[in-house]
Amino acid sequence: MKIYDSSHKEKLDFIPANEPNTVNIYVCGPTVYDDAHLGHARSSISFDLLRRMLCELGFSVKFARNYTDIDDKILHKMTTTGKSLEQITEHYIASFEADMKAMNVLEPDFKPKATESIADIIAYIKKLEANGAAYIVEGDGVYFDTSLDDEYLSLSGRKDENLQARVEREAHKKNEKDFALWKFDENYYDAPFGKGRPGWHSECVAMIYRIFKPKEGQKYQIDIHCGGSDLIFPHHENEAAQCRCACKQNLAKYWMHNGFVQINNEKMSKSLGNSFFIKDALEIAPGEALRFYLLSTHYRANFNYSIDDLSASKKRLDKIYRLKKRLSGVAASEVNASFKQGILDFLSDDLNISGALATLDEMINDANAALDSSPKDKALKAQTVANLEFARRVFGILENDENEWFQWGVSDTLKERINSLIAARQTAKKDKNFELADSIRSELSELGVELMDTPVGTVWEKI
Repeated sequence: MKIYDSSHKEKLDFIPANEPNTVNIYVCGPTVYDDAHLGHARSSISFDLLRRMLCELGFSVKFARNYTDIDDKILHKMTTTGKSLEQITEHYIASFEADMKAMNVLEPDFKPKATESIADIIAYIKKLEANGAAYIVEGDGVYFDTSLDDEYLSLSGRKDENLQARVEREAHKKNEKDFALWKFDENYYDAPFGKGRPGWHSECVAMIYRIFKPKEGQKYQIDIHCGGSDLIFPHHENEAAQCRCACKQNLAKYWMHNGFVQINNEKMSKSLGNSFFIKDALEIAPGEALRFYLLSTHYRANFNYSIDDLSASKKRLDKIYRLKKRLSGVAASEVNASFKQGILDFLSDDLNISGALATLDEMINDANAALDSSPKDKALKAQTVANLEFARRVFGILENDENEWFQWGVSDTLKERINSLIAARQTAKKDKNFELADSIRSELSELGVELMDTPVGTVWEKI
């Protein structure tokens, strides 16, 4: 298995850092001051695929994704809305988790919040202070001294003269690159170095240290640290530096970063006014279709979002659901070994999704052709169901009922009317009133509904 490591900027053989069959993964989660956007969806789905693939390969995966629930953006939202920090963050955490559920993203094993990790963050800053890597600026906060880390900027590969404007540039700092670990603020938490709140970069390293409990003598604290490409600098660079100075260890053996989401070939950002919320996309297509769409481009490549392409991806997924529906009620046997290995071989090459999905498409086409030729082949049906079950587990698709999938977009009110009409049609057929039954079928057709009479009853689809 190979993955692309952002630090080395090449594919490396994956070998767990500390335990042979255990993989510890940490993904930087959202700052919860607004609804989640497609960038959050892309990151979550990319590393959900990584997690699923590792599990299929037989690894035990421990997976963490955090919430930044105290931050300057959240404080600004408090000012503009008059709501409390808890009201804002709890609302957007619930919204984020609903979006993740809609896209079949697996629940993390750990979901730490910054506000629930204050003691850990303070303890970590004290470790940095003890090692001489943190200093206090009176009236401002506690800062990290980047000059004490010889490997600073090794992750991002930046040079001192090429720093982004996101680096803080206060004259009172020892070095231009130094960043805040703790911001003094009388409204928040008591700490030995002064009442305040954590800086963004000090949160994740403290959470990782608490959750994964690295042992002395280990070279790396976790196996894989993940996030969007925009986090490489300064966030991940600053995390890595703190870990080296506080614990004399590397934070992660591998760093994985997903590409940007673009709208009309421009990087998605709120400053450009083209940020697209997940909830908006879910008005256009089911969450699973959005997942399948975002999954279809390699995670490291930039992704250009298009409503037309989302609709096309839904149709591609429809074809897979059509096969699932064709085999409804059939029990699975054993997955085809060649099919399974083919997908895992592609995904083991830095999540080569195009090869993996091409293998899936080939199986779908071959299965339909074989079933057309041998519609009563029970062994073929059972293995095809097993193949679809494997696809469900590894790609996170096919989680919906196959009949309900083709009813997406129909309101609950209209569904009630449709079901009522179907029941009336069944009564008419039972009474041999075929003229009325045909009339009801025509009425349903005018509503955009197609009926299918099956041995287990009448089912319907949205045309």
